[in-house]
Amino acid sequence: MKKDIHCCATCINFKASRTDNGMKYECVRLGFDTQPSYKFNCWDPKERVKKWLEK
Repeated sequence: MKKDIHCCATCINFKASRTDNGMKYECVRLGFDTQPSYKFNCWDPKERVKKWLEK
């Protein structure tokens, strides 16, 4: 089974923050709320993901 890693949680623009109402997930580039499993065409992987992909 191949893992699908193209998701917001692996993008450099993904920001997770804890609030009084729970976790807030947002794309700092677009300025929108998101979820870790969402996928968009603007995906730019984090450095650790880029290294993993090179292997």
